[in-house]
Parts: sequence; structure tokens; C-alpha cells
Amino acid sequence: MAGATQETATARLARLLTMVPWLLNRQGIDVQQAADDLGVSVEQLEADLQLLFLCGYGQMPDELIEADWEGGKVFVGNADTIARPLRLGVDEAVTLMVGLRTLREVPGLDERDAVERALAKLEDAAGSAGAPASRVRAEVDDGTSAELLTRARQAIATRRRVHLRYLVPARDESTERDVDPMRVVGDDGRWYLEGWCHRAEDTRLFRMDRVEELTVLDVDGTPPEGARERDLADGTFRPGPDDLVVTVRLLPGATWIADYYPVESSTDVPAADGGGLTVQIRTADTAWLRRLVWRMGGRAVVLDPPEVVAEVVGGAGDALAAYPASAGEG
Repeated sequence: MAGATQETATARLARLLTMVPWLLNRQGIDVQQAADDLGVSVEQLEADLQLLFLCGYGQMPDELIEADWEGGKVFVGNADTIARPLRLGVDEAVTLMVGLRTLREVPGLDERDAVERALAKLEDAAGSAGAPASRVRAEVDDGTSAELLTRARQAIATRRRVHLRYLVPARDESTERDVDPMRVVGDDGRWYLEGWCHRAEDTRLFRMDRVEELTVLDVDGTPPEGARERDLADGTFRPGPDDLVVTVRLLPGATWIADYYPVESSTDVPAADGGGLTVQIRTADTAWLRRLVWRMGGRAVVLDPPEVVAEVVGGAGDALAAYPASAGEG
């Protein structure tokens, strides 16, 4: 459907885990009433119930959840496992306690009391079995100041627009932009501010360690109706339809680039041909890629497209020309 937004798998899973025990305790509830109470359309509820037929603790028919709503009333069965209170193993409890301790240290966290209460309950239930958690310390620290994180969270809570001065390393410049903030999220050891960027007229993720200045404006910061948070299950990088695909040969000693940067494809080069990898990298700006290739000192070579090859060769030539002829003489 045109204009429709696709729900993330994470959001749907959270709703299903809530919906199943709720329906188990309301057997025979009217379909329309159930949809209204759950805050979804009848069509969405029926789609969720159809999905439940494929869910369970095994693959046999008697191991899958049963759902019936053909008569206008909803009945759910064979889902007692989901309805029972969650029981954590020792490893699971320790992992959760470590996570809560890490969350407790997040700068500007508004829900610290709730985290403390949950942690206290877990520690009491785990007893001595939870002792290993006290010896583990995990941090999400990318150099972002606590003040910036606090200001960003306050802007979200009060629905205020923010003005950012944001560093774009690929162009080695700072940009000014107004953003309607949606959330602050941690991913892969970094903090990000996600919001509707009025400069790009789209949802954007901003690395907080690249925010040079954040000013909360006295302007309503409610994002447009069509703005949606990204599903970060596959990471923060999102290629654009107009991005350029660059083919790069990585010689031994430079193959780490394929692990550190998002590549679309990677092909091993036979040892007889020198070894290494041939990768394709999609990017909207080749400036950072050119600098990366120059830094590798010949261990990374751009093969395609021709215009990027020319940019790399030309830049390297200009750099060599900048050195006086006598610089290499003893």
C-alpha cells in the first residue's frame, strides 16, 4: 500500500509476546474488542493470529500455538509455556544483571530508579549464584559527554527541536541542522541521536561523539507523521539508491578493511594472484574512501569505477608533487 510503513520485527515480536498471555486470560473475547484493547486494527490482529500458527516450542502440530477467531470470538490454546512466569537460568540471570548494571551507569538516564528496583529483585533471587555479575563491568563509552546525552534526552521528553553542529568526517566539515529528536540509542559501543532532520527532510542517525554542539530550541519538535525509527538489527549503515559502488582490491595486510567497513560483496583472490580480497563498497561520498586507500600505501587499489580510479591516482600524484625533489636526498 502506498505510503504505508513497514513494522519492525522487534516491534511485532514485543506485541506478540504481550498479546498471547493477554488473550489466554480472555478466552472468547470479541475480535473487534480485542483489537481495540490491544491498540491494533482487526486486520493486524488477524495477521498476528495467523502468525501464531507457526509459533511454538517445537515443529510438531501439538507443539504449536492454536488460535481460532472464525466465529468472531478469539480463542488461544497450547500456549501455556508463554503464559507461565519467566524462569531464568544462572547464565541468563548473570547476563541480565550485567546489562542492568551497565544501563544504570548511562549518563542522563531518567529511569534509573526502575533499573535499581529490577536489579535488586534479580540480585535477591539469584543470591550467591549472581556473584559473577559483580565482577564484570561493561561500558558504552564513545567519548560523548554526559551533558550532551542529558540535553538530547530532555529534548525528546519535552518534544523540543534541537539545533546541531555536526561534524561530517567524509567532507572534513561541520554542518548546521535542525532536528526533531526521536530517541537516543546505543549500538555497537556508540551513542546515536535519531530524529527527523529538516536539512535532509528524512530520518537520520547522528553519532553523538560527532555532535560538536547541541542546542535545545523553544520550538515544537514533534517529528512528522511519516517519520519512523530504524530497525537497527542489521546495524546503523543504510545504503542509498544513488550511492556509488566502488570495487577495491585488498592485498594481504589490508583485508581487515572488509571486517571494519560495510561491504556489499567480498571475493577471495587466489594465492597465485597475490592473495587478499576483492570487495565492493557502496558509498555516497568517496572522499573518505580515497583517504583510506592512500593511507594503505599500495595495499588497497581501486579497480572501478574509472572516475574514482582517476581521483585516487590524481590525488596521490598531487601529494607526491608537493614534496620538493630534494626531500629524498641524503
